Amino acid sequence: MILEFMRDDHRACDHFYTAAENALADKKTDEAKELFNQFYNATNHHFDMEEKQLFITFERRTGMMGGPTQMMRYEHQQLRALLESMLRSLNEGKVDDFFGQGESMMIMLQQHNMKEEQMLYPMIDQTLGMDGELMVQTLREMPQ
Repeated sequence: MILEFMRDDHRACDHFYTAAENALADKKTDEAKELFNQFYNATNHHFDMEEKQLFITFERRTGMMGGPTQMMRYEHQQLRALLESMLRSLNEGKVDDFFGQGESMMIMLQQHNMKEEQMLYPMIDQTLGMDGELMVQTLREMPQ
């Protein structure tokens, strides 16, 4: 339940980034900026869903305060810093910097998402059990 919902959200975020890259490659700068802003906002919202709801609930239920959720939070910090840098590069017209940073960001993000989808989300699904549906509803209702 959590796995499917959060995996689908990963894919939705990725779609915005791919579209932004394609627009920028086609010299459609304004469109690229709009799409990257959508990616930026969607990715930060995804991190917020995890940090403000999912991880806290998981930690309370399991008593695991360190471990996987702590590592994911650390990776979120790194990714947020890269996203900020990419946003600056895009707004300053530094296209080569944007693409270079984007390459690093996508590698890190793909590895991050894989850890969540293969390990953490299944653990959360098992921990939440039938409460998974309620959690998905809570996550859907979180403001952007």
